[in-house]
Amino acid sequence: MQTTIGIIGGSGIYDIDGLEDAKWVSVDTPWGAPSDQILTGMLDGVKMCFLPRHGRGHVHSPSSVPYRANIDALKRLGVTDAVAVSACGSFREQMAPGDFVIVDQFIDRTFAREKSFFGTGCVAHVSVAHPTCPRLSEACYTAAKDAGINVHMGGTYLAMEGPQFSTLAESKMYRESWGCDVIGMTNMPEAKLAREAELCYASVAMVTDYDSWHPDHGEVDISDIIATLTGNADKGRNMVRRLPALLGADRQDCPHGCDKALEFALLTAPEKRDPALVAKLDAVAGRVLG
Repeated sequence: MQTTIGIIGGSGIYDIDGLEDAKWVSVDTPWGAPSDQILTGMLDGVKMCFLPRHGRGHVHSPSSVPYRANIDALKRLGVTDAVAVSACGSFREQMAPGDFVIVDQFIDRTFAREKSFFGTGCVAHVSVAHPTCPRLSEACYTAAKDAGINVHMGGTYLAMEGPQFSTLAESKMYRESWGCDVIGMTNMPEAKLAREAELCYASVAMVTDYDSWHPDHGEVDISDIIATLTGNADKGRNMVRRLPALLGADRQDCPHGCDKALEFALLTAPEKRDPALVAKLDAVAGRVLG
């Protein structure tokens, strides 16, 4: 199998110098249209796919991002390794604005989003005890370090619905009682859907602010966030450029089983499965349904 890296990111993260044969492609999915066209090309001999999570021009709110269509589209393009690059707030003094955090755990507080490809007519339960791929996360960590970025390995990401930022009480609770490290609005249900689609998934959280808990920073200021985002985008591009060399073009099976997540997950008997839903699962679950 050949490696195909999928980058799910915001403005600037998909604009990579050196991307050969670059072209924007439209992908039709049974879950609707993805956030935008997907930029494909080759970087250092490895196929790359760049998906603007919010669409070019930032047209989707965190709640309206078509997460199922996005993951399905990447799967249809042959993506094997999906790297989510997203802005976040920090609950830790040492995880300062401008730093990157390689997330390894999530607490999902979202409530207005479709969270699974499966349902009535084809039931499946995948494990998300360890929702990110250690191999891919390590590659992101190494790439960030090599790019000169101050990066932290491991952290718990609180996924909130948004689009408003936290109240002071919420911020303190997430930090002090729940032990979260960063907060964002987009990695859930994205990580869960990537697991259902048997993709290796890594989350790179780019810190823009201290949320509202920090006594010396006060409430989140959007102008400060945008200023930090600009610098983080440059860092993000430098990190992404280094991933092909670390992952290589020839891909082996995931040692952590991300690419076999559906092996024992399907519960609905074959004769009881809804043909219409099974047809929609052709890309996501074709390996086990075919």
